[in-house]
Order: sequence, then structure tokens, then C-alpha cells
Amino acid sequence: MFTLNDMWMFFLAFFLTLPIVTFIHEAGHVLSARVFGAKIKFILGTGKTLLHVGPVEIRRLYFMEGWCQYQDLTYDKKWVHVLIYISGSMFNLTAILFVNSLIFSGVFQPSIFFYQFVYFSVYYIFFSLFPFRTGDGKPSDGQAIFDVIKYGTSKDPLD
Repeated sequence: MFTLNDMWMFFLAFFLTLPIVTFIHEAGHVLSARVFGAKIKFILGTGKTLLHVGPVEIRRLYFMEGWCQYQDLTYDKKWVHVLIYISGSMFNLTAILFVNSLIFSGVFQPSIFFYQFVYFSVYYIFFSLFPFRTGDGKPSDGQAIFDVIKYGTSKDPLD
């Protein structure tokens, strides 16, 4: 049962764990895009920009979402785009397996933080690979993969 005593854990999860999971997810996209020579723009959050360093932006509502935009791939093939779009979820899955292996080997002790980390990571994997468009037209990773396979490209509404 959720009580007022659980509020601090809710805030920790919402303002720390979820942004970490989002950062890992977006880092997967960024690394994959960089491997294939793309220029990237990496946005963590929504709203007004708080910090802008090179291609990285941190916005006021840093805990709400993340976005990786890429262009000018050196190796521009369909499978490369699919790989870039799926890499965020693959990074989340790798992080889950890594954290669980460290817990299993005794390096980390089981805690609510790691439970929430895995929970949010699974949530991120599921909803990023589920094909849909948000209310403002942004495709999920699954929708972008579908568009690339079907049409050869994915329209990026940030362009």
C-alpha cells in the first residue's frame, strides 16, 4: 500500500531513476548514430533549455522525456536506421542485465533503487518499441522502425 512515508521514494524514482533510465536509452541512440558518422542532437527533457553544451541540451523538465535527433549518416542504409532506433532499447536491456548480474554476484545489494531502475527500464523498452505517434507527431522508436522498413525513411518532426 502506498502511504505518505513512500513519497520520498516516489520523488527519488521520478527525479533520479527515471532520468537515468532515459539517459541510458538516449545514449544508445547517440552511440549508434555516432558509429555511423551522424551528427546528433541529444535532448534530455522538455520545456525551456537549462544547459546547452555542444549537441547536448538539458531542459527544465529533465525527467519527462528524451530525444536523439541525427542527420548526415556516413553509411546511410535502412538497416543502419533500424539499428539506431533499436539501440536505445538494447542499451536499456543491457543495463538491466548488467545490474542484475552485479546483484547476483554480490557486488550490489538488492534495493528498491535497483528494483525501480529495472521496472522503469522495462517500461521504457516496451513503450519505445510499441509503434505509435505522440500527440505532437513524434514517432516512437517502434513507429520509426516500421516507417523505415515500410517507406525507407522515417520523418522526424523536429526537422
